[in-house]
Formats: sequence, C-alpha cells, structure tokens
Amino acid sequence: MDPDTRDTEPGRVVLRPAGEIDMANAPELEATLTEALRRPSVREVVVDLADVRFMDSSGVRVLVHGAAVGRERDVPLRVTAPQPGVARVLRITGVGALLGFADAETGRPVARGWRGLD
Repeated sequence: MDPDTRDTEPGRVVLRPAGEIDMANAPELEATLTEALRRPSVREVVVDLADVRFMDSSGVRVLVHGAAVGRERDVPLRVTAPQPGVARVLRITGVGALLGFADAETGRPVARGWRGLD
C-alpha cells in the first residue's frame, strides 16, 4: 500500500489509503501518516478511508498513534468516508471521537476526546 497523499489547500494534507489495512502494510501507512503530521506547515491531516475495504486492529493502532502525534503538535487528525465494515470497526473500538469521526447511525459528530471523556 502506498497511500495517495495530497496537499489540498495550505496546511491541509489528505491521505487516501486503498484496499486493506492490516499488519502486513500498517507500518507503511504509519510512516506516511507520521511524516504528514510532522510537516512544519501542516494544520490538519485527513485520512480518507473511502477506498479501504478492510481494516484490522493494526490499522486502528496506526490511526490512534497518528492522533497522538497530532495532539502533541496541535494538528487535528480526522478520518472521513469509511466503508460500512471499517466504520463498524472504528465504532466498536470506541476510537471515533478521537479521530473526529461522525457517527454512522446519526451522522452527527461523536463526542470529542478519548471516548468523549475530555
């Protein structure tokens, strides 16, 4: 997997991984995501999951780590457009709030912070 990475506007980077995110390719996504979050001029990183049809716990770990790196640098990480199976994984694991993910059932943003606690 080589995620498509684009600077869509000044300070905003969009990553578009495709296919499956699992233990075989999660390190590559993590490296790309971390590099994007550490760019000097970045103000927001969006991970567009529209083309990801499967994600296991390795992918969830990468996204949570990315959110932590972003938080250290005051750069929000936001996940968008997950397919239903991937959205379910994010919802079940409770990381939606951390990733700025809107609830699939209501369409409303989930509570902010880790599991809405902060």
